[in-house]
Amino acid sequence: MGILDAISLENEVFRAYAFWTAITVLKMLIMSPLTGRLRFKNKTFANAEDVKFTSPKGKAKFDDEEVERVRRAHRNDLENCIPFMIIGLFYVLTNPVASIAINIFRAGAISRILHTISYLNSLQPWRALSFFVCLGCTIYMSIQVAMFFY
Repeated sequence: MGILDAISLENEVFRAYAFWTAITVLKMLIMSPLTGRLRFKNKTFANAEDVKFTSPKGKAKFDDEEVERVRRAHRNDLENCIPFMIIGLFYVLTNPVASIAINIFRAGAISRILHTISYLNSLQPWRALSFFVCLGCTIYMSIQVAMFFY
């Protein structure tokens, strides 16, 4: 299978990759407006111009637990979803077994959604378990890609 065949809409693995990557990106994009909503709700802004926009006598604050929890969850997404999505595309190029690849993409994306829900609601051990599911998927794909292209 050539590269053009691998990234074709005819390839069910590529279609699954595209779908679950889109879901993961949408999940990540939700985090910014959520942070903004909590900043306005709690009147917690990190930039002086934002504080002045809402309260002329207010000061920038960096210690609101609710806002910081969302920011940490978002940062965790950036640290984990992006590598998952990048290696996933390379994994598609290895012509993997479709059922395995599709389930890896599904597990990775769903685990990231569950990780965010768990993070925002302080749910352990679910947060750790969901983190390790996606990490395991990313490591598995990385090994497969490295062995294929070596």
